[in-house]
Amino acid sequence: MNYLRWAAMSATVATMAILAGCGDSASPDVAATVNGRPVYYSEVDRTYKSQFPAGQNDGESADQVQLRRLEVLRSLIDNEILLQRAEKAGLVATDADVDARLNELKAPYTKEEFQKQLDQWGLKIDELKARVRKDESVKKLFNKEITSKINITDPDVAAFYNANRGMFNLPEPQYHMAQIVVTNKPDPNVRNLKNDKAKTEEEASRKMKAIEVRLRQGEDFAMVAQNYSEDPQTTPNGGDLGFLPESSFEKTSPELRKLILSLPPGQMSQVIRTPEGYRIFKMISREPAGQRDLSDPRAQQSIRETLLERKDQLLKAAYYENGRNEAKVVDFMARKIFTDAGAGKSK
Repeated sequence: MNYLRWAAMSATVATMAILAGCGDSASPDVAATVNGRPVYYSEVDRTYKSQFPAGQNDGESADQVQLRRLEVLRSLIDNEILLQRAEKAGLVATDADVDARLNELKAPYTKEEFQKQLDQWGLKIDELKARVRKDESVKKLFNKEITSKINITDPDVAAFYNANRGMFNLPEPQYHMAQIVVTNKPDPNVRNLKNDKAKTEEEASRKMKAIEVRLRQGEDFAMVAQNYSEDPQTTPNGGDLGFLPESSFEKTSPELRKLILSLPPGQMSQVIRTPEGYRIFKMISREPAGQRDLSDPRAQQSIRETLLERKDQLLKAAYYENGRNEAKVVDFMARKIFTDAGAGKSK
């Protein structure tokens, strides 16, 4: 299925089911409303351009472009639902929060390079600030409603250790890593939350570029992996590869081995071209060689982080769905696409 098709089709079908017989209307510049608050076509256009810069979509049909725009709008709707929840809870990001995040985004670039990056994304600095404020507000909401309430107990840690004792016997240095994979050939075994699969080299390259933009703009690595990665083994776990021994990299090229092993914890690699497609790696943590007992603080921390991450991902996914269920969403763009095609008209 083409890139973003499943998500776009799901959004369209769900929307038309809701809107059947509904008399809601909006001005021509409103793409959707969330609890009465508008999401404008101009915002869809800006977000689309930032995720799919000019030149990346050459050769795509109008239908393919519309599928992508539906997915962009669905993401904006989700963000608006969560932003409204953050506002209701008094958790809107402050100017200091926004400035701190902007400084993180600017850190890898010179002033000129960052301006070029903004131009490539099709954003002005004020538009980026508005987007950052929304993202940081949602992070605050997630922290209050989900992360801060997760309690990993000592029995939880002990149970994990006893079930995975071999993980803590380290004869050589270990690297806890995650990955996002995009392949360039059809594969019926690929499963991700968006049911999204690249089938050609051109589609794979375009898709990975869009994924990299999402990550560079601050989207969560694990959630992006669950939504779009094409590795059947790691995608359900947010791309988590677990702990890899240093020797597992011996067959990689010296350049690639150096690139991966030099990543600091918490950092991700650039896009890496491989024979089967494209990959982005993230270094989660490093562990020196040696035996780890349950009482070892490093083992304790590793287990708690793993359990916390798993629970956090599960609850965030459920929170998104609950938010959609409780919000009143009217998707005018989906309705227009549906009706303009003559779908659903009586014969």
